[in-house]
Amino acid sequence: SSGINAEWPLRPGKSVVPGGGCVEAALSIYLENFATSLGSREQLAIAEFAHAMLVIPKTLVVNAAKDSTELVAKLRAFHNASQTIEAKRQFKWIGLDLENGKCRDNKDAGVLEPEMSKVKSLKFATEAAITILRIDDMIKIYQPSKEDPNSYSNAVKRGQL
Repeated sequence: SSGINAEWPLRPGKSVVPGGGCVEAALSIYLENFATSLGSREQLAIAEFAHAMLVIPKTLVVNAAKDSTELVAKLRAFHNASQTIEAKRQFKWIGLDLENGKCRDNKDAGVLEPEMSKVKSLKFATEAAITILRIDDMIKIYQPSKEDPNSYSNAVKRGQL
């Protein structure tokens, strides 16, 4: 029964990606490098989004009671090397091994996630962040006057005093 349930999420897309924070770390490095190629305010937004991608690996490490600063820094170093050094392209599969407190090739270790699930969760999180930012902008645009219409200064302006 559990074997059937474990296979079920893989059926629709049939594609998998390495787990253990691998995708998030790779995306974070890619977005950071892309952000530095821009010369506008968009650079800041993309850099912050890249930073936010690391919440997943950091949370995984903290929940495993390991040192998140050290492990996530190592994970980022592997992914930076995979994206910048041709001879280290195989590092793109590196994710977290939380049982041993280190980084490893999660593709070879069989730590995989359904691609569709990963894509949907990233899209949902992005859309949620955009919605919150839009609401925040709307609140900033519509700020009703805090001045009391019955204040002394308004009464003087109207000629009532």
